[in-house]
Amino acid sequence: MRAMVLHAPGQSLRLEERPVPSPAADQVLLKVLACGVCRTDLHLLDGELPQAVFPRVPGHEIVGLVTAVGREVTPDWIGRRVGVPWLGWTCGECAFCRSGQENLCDQARFTGCHLDGGYAEYTVADPRFCFALPHTLSDLQAAPMLCAGLIGFRALQMTRGAQHLGLYGFGAAAHLAIQVALGRGQQVYAFTRPDDDEGQAYARSLGAEWAGPSDRAPPHLLDASLIFAPVGALVPAALAVTVKGGCVICAGIHMSDIPAFPYRLLWGERSVRSVANLTREDGSAFFQELQHTPVHCDITRFALEDANQALAILRAGQFNGAIVLTP
Repeated sequence: MRAMVLHAPGQSLRLEERPVPSPAADQVLLKVLACGVCRTDLHLLDGELPQAVFPRVPGHEIVGLVTAVGREVTPDWIGRRVGVPWLGWTCGECAFCRSGQENLCDQARFTGCHLDGGYAEYTVADPRFCFALPHTLSDLQAAPMLCAGLIGFRALQMTRGAQHLGLYGFGAAAHLAIQVALGRGQQVYAFTRPDDDEGQAYARSLGAEWAGPSDRAPPHLLDASLIFAPVGALVPAALAVTVKGGCVICAGIHMSDIPAFPYRLLWGERSVRSVANLTREDGSAFFQELQHTPVHCDITRFALEDANQALAILRAGQFNGAIVLTP
């Protein structure tokens, strides 16, 4: 099979021929139908995920067809179309796992980081961490839902009751989160890089109440903000336009350092939180919500062997929506 492999941070991915992997006793073998390209993949390339193990096949927004199973997996899995997210395995025994916080498991393994991912024609996965996908979503539409959609959803769950919602960084996650937020009746204010007029227009086309540069105040104070851009300086900027009692949620796996800021920005029972990974419960709830809040993903498609080009375009922000690879 063909696979795009990262041998060390700072390098380009290499197209390699590898044997089709054999599923372990508790795994399924997937023929990859589509795999989203996520900003976390850039963090992997840049060496910003110290837990990563190399060489590694990236990709954690996988849509695949089960073609074989290990001896401990029932044969009825064969032929199912499933989605594989970032969270690929947990111990199931620690205090976090037992309390419903498996996203915080210290032994967790992540797809495309500890485990080979979907930048390949085949991959293996733990069926416990494979999601059934709605038939209403095509392979291309489903792939970005498995990280951009799910992380945005988990972050949105922390904003229940927020009427005025800010979104900082209008990429793959934000363009899905805005659709869910509008379906819940929230008003959305979108923030982009100061020179990104196209991104601001795109946000308005999706229903944003207002869109502007991140160094400008919106026309209304915010009850909550989601920060998708990996820029620590956005935290005090968001706090400065947040009402008392409001929250700022950092929704990325990596962020540059947050600069010092005056206590008055936090005072008034404002809070700053992070989103760490996801749980299987998030997946069930998210795909259930999509049954009555249809969400459309704008896709830029690349062939598997063009993954390096896709990552370069992602880094430059030269697209709207999400990028998906197809073998």
